[in-house]
This record gives sequence, C-alpha cells and structure tokens, in this order.
Amino acid sequence: MTPTLETPVGQIVTAHPLLAKVFETHGIDYCCGGKLSVQAVCARKGLDAQALLDEIQAAMDQAVPPELDWADTPLDTLVEHLVETHHAYLHEAMPRLAALSLKVANVHGDRHPELVELNQVYQAFHAEMAEHLVKEEQILFPALIRLAHGDAGFPVQHPIRAMEAEHDGAGHDLERMRELSGGFTAPDDACNSYRALFAGLAELESDTFTHIHKENNILFPRALARLEALKA
Repeated sequence: MTPTLETPVGQIVTAHPLLAKVFETHGIDYCCGGKLSVQAVCARKGLDAQALLDEIQAAMDQAVPPELDWADTPLDTLVEHLVETHHAYLHEAMPRLAALSLKVANVHGDRHPELVELNQVYQAFHAEMAEHLVKEEQILFPALIRLAHGDAGFPVQHPIRAMEAEHDGAGHDLERMRELSGGFTAPDDACNSYRALFAGLAELESDTFTHIHKENNILFPRALARLEALKA
C-alpha cells in the first residue's frame, strides 16, 4: 500500500506497523483517531501534511517487515496476544504509575501546579482503564474466541462499540496528559521520581496507542467481518 494524503492513519499502521513510531513522534493518535486521514490529522495538529507524508514514505523505504502480521493472525491468537502482552503491561504499570503520580503531585504540585491536574487525569484514566480491561477479558474477548471457532451466537457488535467509545476516552486522557507534561519532558529541577513518572507515562502512551490500534483497526473489524460471514 502506498499512503496518500487521504489514507486513514490507522490503515497505514495496520499495513506497516513499524510506521507507528512516525506518528508517535508527532503526537498523532493512530488508534482512536485511526479513521482520520493524513490530511485531517495534520490539519488538527497544525502540521505540514506533505512533509509528514514524505517522512512516512522515507520510513517505509527503510523499514524491515515485522515478525508477525497481526492483520493475518488468527483471531483467537490475536486476542491471546493482547491479553498476555498489552493487558499484562497495563495491569503492572498502571498501579505503579498511580502511586508515583500521586507522590509527585503532592511533593512538587506547589511549584508545578500542572502536576495536580496531571495526577487527576491519570487517576481517572487508571480507574476507567482497569474496568475496561475487566470487561474485555471477561465478556468481549471470550465471545471473540468463540466467534473465531464458529460460534456467532453472541452479539459482539454492541460490546465492540462500547469498547471503541471507551478507547476514545482513553485517547483524550492521554492527549491531555501529554499537554500537561509538555510532551512528557521533565523540567531541569525535576527529581528522579518526577523523571520516572514522565518516562513511565511516555511508555504508557506508546504501548496504549499500539494496544488500541490492534483492537480498533485490526481485531474489531475482523471480528465483525467474521460475524457477517458466519451469518451469511
């Protein structure tokens, strides 16, 4: 696939997963905002669309194919990967970052009041995402595994739409955290905890973008297509 200004950014990352880093460098959400075109996301971000397209093409010319193409991986294998990799990461990272965020806000909030709001946004993200993971692991993902094996009895369209809406909320929280942290850049007077928090949030953003991209732009469309095929 050769991307154009009208190609949705999520479609680009689905076809060329290693290009995710190009979008992450510019703070472009290719998961929840994956349906937007290159032109549209650049207009939203105030970026030169042609320059970004040239950067994408240059990265494609240098890219090495990934080990696995998730777009062709069996649905049940993709679900297992999401749980064992991205869900496992969030289950470990989110509580640790919650404690660190609260500590940094309490210690440095007087001199850096943006940390108080950052902590509030993060704690809300943590609570909502923890509940989100449970709903996927206990309701939607088991249904998708059954769907992969030919059972079309559960109406997966409804929980998929609900999960996509919650992904949008997570994307907005991540965008606000990036704004409040100045792109996760710690000031010169930051202590080690302060720097560790920002590094952890940057990693969280990157992993969550990849995670949600695999669900919104690969898993969910393929599951819905599988459902339609079984009902045809």
